[in-house]
Amino acid sequence: MPSDFNAQRRAQLLIERVADYAIYMLNPDGTVASWNAGARRFKGYAEHEILGQHFSRFYTEQERAAGMPALALKTALETGRFEAEGWRVRKDGTRFWASVVIDPIYDDVGDLFGFAKITRDITDKKLARDALRRTEEQFRLLIESVVDYAIYMLSPEGVVTTWNAGARKIKGYTAEEIVGSHFSCFYTEEDRRNGLPAQILARARTDGRAEAEGRRVRKDGSTFRASVVIDAIHDPDGKLVGFAKITRDITERAQLEDAREALQHAQRLEAVGKLTGGVAHDFNNILQVIGGSLQLLSGTVAGIPAAQRYLSMALTAVDRGGKLAAQLLAFARRQPLQPVVLNAGRVVRGLEDLVQRAVGETVEVETAVSASLWNTLVDPHQLENVVLNLAINARDAMPDGGKLTIELSNTMLDDSYVSAAHEVPPGQYVLLAISDTGTGMVPEVLARAVEPFFTTKGEGQGTGLGLSMAFGFVKQSGGHFRIYSEVGHGTTIKAYFPRTLESEQLLPEPNAGEARGGTETILVVEDDPNVQATVVGMLGDLGYHVLRADNAEMALAVLRAGVRCDLLFTDVVMPGPVKSTELARQAKMLLPSLKVLYTSGYTQNAIIHGGRLDPGVELLSKPYRREKLASKVRQILGGQAAQAPARAPKPPRAAQAPEQGKRVLLIEDDAQARELYRDILQAAGYGVAEAPSAAEALDMLARERIDVAVVDYSLPDLDGLSLARRIAAAHPGVALVFASGYGSLVAGATDLAVRVLTKPFTDLQLKEAVLAAVASR
Repeated sequence: MPSDFNAQRRAQLLIERVADYAIYMLNPDGTVASWNAGARRFKGYAEHEILGQHFSRFYTEQERAAGMPALALKTALETGRFEAEGWRVRKDGTRFWASVVIDPIYDDVGDLFGFAKITRDITDKKLARDALRRTEEQFRLLIESVVDYAIYMLSPEGVVTTWNAGARKIKGYTAEEIVGSHFSCFYTEEDRRNGLPAQILARARTDGRAEAEGRRVRKDGSTFRASVVIDAIHDPDGKLVGFAKITRDITERAQLEDAREALQHAQRLEAVGKLTGGVAHDFNNILQVIGGSLQLLSGTVAGIPAAQRYLSMALTAVDRGGKLAAQLLAFARRQPLQPVVLNAGRVVRGLEDLVQRAVGETVEVETAVSASLWNTLVDPHQLENVVLNLAINARDAMPDGGKLTIELSNTMLDDSYVSAAHEVPPGQYVLLAISDTGTGMVPEVLARAVEPFFTTKGEGQGTGLGLSMAFGFVKQSGGHFRIYSEVGHGTTIKAYFPRTLESEQLLPEPNAGEARGGTETILVVEDDPNVQATVVGMLGDLGYHVLRADNAEMALAVLRAGVRCDLLFTDVVMPGPVKSTELARQAKMLLPSLKVLYTSGYTQNAIIHGGRLDPGVELLSKPYRREKLASKVRQILGGQAAQAPARAPKPPRAAQAPEQGKRVLLIEDDAQARELYRDILQAAGYGVAEAPSAAEALDMLARERIDVAVVDYSLPDLDGLSLARRIAAAHPGVALVFASGYGSLVAGATDLAVRVLTKPFTDLQLKEAVLAAVASR
């Protein structure tokens, strides 16, 4: 008994000393039977003030009226315990938030002895919880009110669980329509097929956050450019409970960035265009002098087969240079277009055989033209060039063969399309689409595809001007140009030409036959003395009476002197205060029947506006051959043409003394260049062998005695420098000469005893280089 008494006393003292809990006993009727220090501290009553009082006085008046004290005791009796939280009242009338536990107490025979009641003041926790709840509610309301961001929650599996006003605005779904759906429905079909939704959730799960930009889909099926952030949400134990997802519509920003990038790209192309246009002007003048001089020589070498062959080769090279200059002008949008109203399908159909020959037998060509194709206003000759250039590009992208498809159809470019395509008005267009099944382009190559001289082909295999020319022509024609390409799946190039409602014009038949001249008087106005001399010589050979002037003022002085003139043939770009168009205007006032023919290698804007020749303007683009000049002049002057007078041949030159016994190997992939070098060296007495590739050259060196190897830097299977090192290592007795337009590339090859000939070089320079190489051995 003493020990039980002591234990009870210790328990009583322990309860009495607890100051943070109100621990006291209630009699079965609810009156207070005991009172500890904790009860005294936060309820405010002394022991003598509360013992015998009913515990209901601690409840609020409303709770007492609702019978809450009696219900608490009843619940404790029925369930074995009563637990609750609520407002309670102190002695001074103030309230506190209490956590209450009431347990019934029974004696040894099972009769109710009373109730043990523990009350704890948790007002601070209550206030903190309320503040948190208010903050959460405010945050929820804030998120709900945000309309510029789609903010919502996903389950760990990616199912939408919440939805705010911004999500409704951006994506178009109401909460009732989308909650419970998987978020992958916002992705494009291609992205879903590629597993992008699962990938982005996996990244957020692993890294805690995933950020991305891409196309997303609205409820109505339209797409927008989205910036997405997904954060993984974990509970206090680290378990993933879901994802918070924020999506922002950045379509306008992306369009602005695209527009800025397009503007910068256009400015770069414009700068390059001005440069290439200026270069083409000077280049064409040079080619005109060369070509004209060679044609003037044609009569002097009549009856000399070798000379005529060289002359033909040189004129072919001039033509190649002229085509290169034309491509530069096409890119620069400075070529003098002469558009006519036509059905582009007829032009393309007429090219089918030529295209098939150009691409070879390993490429299947299919042409599809809409039966009701609209007319368009376009230069037919330049359109043919574009189709052929793009077909050759496609052939090169299909080295093992494939399929080339050329399609022409009607199409509409609406406001939604042109909003993303700069400088393109909406409306009706004729679409030319050229597709191949070739290698395709990587994005880096695609971004630079229309830049001039950009090419992925090897040295000597392309100029990089094909797409540039096509791009410039389409844009100069008022059209739109797009390239679609995917590595391994081929390329499609689309050219859109504006529709015209005018009737189709019949194209004139090409004027074939010999050059025809006449006896009329022509005034040639040209400031370049070399160009002037050649054109005066060609016109004189054609039988015309030719007057010349160095500028517009001199030309007007000639006409004011009363000289009769039938044709004014003037360069477009003239020095001095009087421009060519003003010269023509004043000249026709002096001689109303005077015909005018312009010529230029670069027209600028003097006679071209909107990318087209002004109405009634006749132009002969440099460089031109004698036949083209004769045809154009006769076309303008009209009447019967006389055959050009023949020129007396000059006697052949004496052969040079041969260099006996030495053998030269020409390693050059250009057949015309090989032929020219061979004839020069054979005329000098050398024995000449030829190889169009490095492999054939090495094979020949292994079988034959060679004294000198003339190596071109650009070869189809190996660069010349690497080949030269192989020759030096395997055949140290063979002297080396480089023949290349890239002399600087080999000038640093200090490990090789090599002589460099920079193209273009003369026959004397070639012979001197070979002679020096022979002497060094």
